[in-house]
Amino acid sequence: MPKAKSSTLQLPRELTYRQARECLLSLRPLVVEYAGQQVPVDASAVKVFDSSALAVLLACRRAALAAGKQLQITGLPKGLRSMAALYGVQELLLPAEDGDSELKRSSNAD
Repeated sequence: MPKAKSSTLQLPRELTYRQARECLLSLRPLVVEYAGQQVPVDASAVKVFDSSALAVLLACRRAALAAGKQLQITGLPKGLRSMAALYGVQELLLPAEDGDSELKRSSNAD
């Protein structure tokens, strides 16, 4: 993960309960100290995950909001998007248009 205060923050390839604590401990200060008001987080590298990945993202979102910033998550894998929708947190993590289109695609698949 980058140490710079203005570069895109990167999630690791694997983010399960085993990595969640360490990942959050390294991400949270970067989110709070980020130079801009929009904190970009790239999740495209995530290939192995469980619900802990959502917990990390939600905790980072809370930290960003507490610091007067917004978390901007990009590259969220389809499976993680589906999990966020299932748990009812996708609107907290994704822009409305992304979440709406994902819901439409999921609904059309049924």
